[in-house]
Amino acid sequence: MLALSRQEKQVDVTDIAAALALWPQTANCTARLINHSENHTFRIDRHGVPAFCLRVHRPGYQSRRSIESELSWLTALRRDVGIPAPAPVAGSNGQHLQEIWSAAGDCRLAVLFPFATGQEPRPDDDLEPLFRTLGSVAARMHEHAEQWTPPAGFERQVWSGAHILDAAGLWGDWRQAPGVDTPTRALLDRLDTELRRRLAEYGTAADRFGLIHADMRLGNLLVDGDAVTLIDFDDCGFCWFAYDFAAAISFHETHAAVPALRAAWLAGYQANRPFGADDIAALETMVLLRRMALLAWIGSHGETGLAQQHANGFAAGTAMLAERYLGGALWR
Repeated sequence: MLALSRQEKQVDVTDIAAALALWPQTANCTARLINHSENHTFRIDRHGVPAFCLRVHRPGYQSRRSIESELSWLTALRRDVGIPAPAPVAGSNGQHLQEIWSAAGDCRLAVLFPFATGQEPRPDDDLEPLFRTLGSVAARMHEHAEQWTPPAGFERQVWSGAHILDAAGLWGDWRQAPGVDTPTRALLDRLDTELRRRLAEYGTAADRFGLIHADMRLGNLLVDGDAVTLIDFDDCGFCWFAYDFAAAISFHETHAAVPALRAAWLAGYQANRPFGADDIAALETMVLLRRMALLAWIGSHGETGLAQQHANGFAAGTAMLAERYLGGALWR
């Protein structure tokens, strides 16, 4: 992963419309922006009906090799264990990763996916059945990651404690996030130290640390009846397997339903892959580690709607969770 570029220019829909010629499947289609968080995502419609989604990558976030590595793992997961995720669509040159050039001469990397049907779940929905499914999917992905041999040149980021908590973290510096005043900073400094200690104690043995999705949050799920589709592998990388539960409750760690969702996720996971007492105990640490990652992300991505939606009170909520965690009782 490369350093974040915070001088990102808005992607012009006109440039996207011209670039659709790279994929013969998108003839007579139109594009409109539907999401901007780390990347820009466009819905590609044919005669007003959604047909594809186009992901246009933020310059300087993922390298070409890293994106190609993501797509190789995604392809293997679909082929080997049937993970329900959209397959990338090859362009006319046979490649999944394409270059989009703007009228101003800027180049961006882009991937086209079939449009996936379904609705994003909401925090106040009955999410326990969904979290049992998420636990099952995560277990199958982790089992695959343990056994899979990546292709030569495979390259993805590492979500270690240092890569998240350091001032030069992958998502920025949590110390610079909105709401981190002096008292909050003092408490989160204590949390930072304790997280690093517990992570070192838990360790990175192959049965607990490997390739994961790392962003299985509600915003990256589409539910259509009993079918659940997992999207956006852009943050997949090497991390603790338990972190995938923490990512699943992203932005909603203070919700009263979290203990029940944890139990449901564990039930789905343990039905497919062993997850011992040390792993279960590590879930608390992963939740706080993810919360600190999100705090840093909000601080470094203030131009996005998602960061603006959650910025107010996020540092205070993180401090509340830190007090519980440091006091030995995150889930009361």
